Amino acid sequence: MSLQYVIDGYNIINNNSFRSDLNKFKDCRIALLEIIRLNKLTGSTNNEVIAVFDGYPPYPDFHYDYSNFKVIFSCDVSADQRIKDILEASLNPKNIVVVSDDKEVRFFASGCRAKIESVVDFLGRAKNTAVNSKEIRETILTYTEVRDINEELKKKWLK
Repeated sequence: MSLQYVIDGYNIINNNSFRSDLNKFKDCRIALLEIIRLNKLTGSTNNEVIAVFDGYPPYPDFHYDYSNFKVIFSCDVSADQRIKDILEASLNPKNIVVVSDDKEVRFFASGCRAKIESVVDFLGRAKNTAVNSKEIRETILTYTEVRDINEELKKKWLK
């Protein structure tokens, strides 16, 4: 039985236990996703990760290309509401783990019988986020770098 982790993105990013490493990275959202992936914080790679962030993507073609990861920007509604929508739409919320310290989200998740995990407990699984910071920094590209790579690939493949 694979689990689905619903991550309250900015709730983790703004947590003191995560913020200490943020100044090393260009994009804190990508850094969070990389820490989750590299430290296998969700256990098996069969487990799906849905990271929900408030607002809009920082740039139009924001993406994170790993098959079991999905990034959702809540746009005009709050990330909390988007998480609630995910829980309500789920056919089996018992297989969902909600990672958040937001009391309202935690209360709603428990009402749906989803599992709840605090940010500190979730991040506590990481052996050492600083150990992987070099590896993470190497995987993060700026918008300009992504655009340049895409243009170069278009030239080579779309002749």
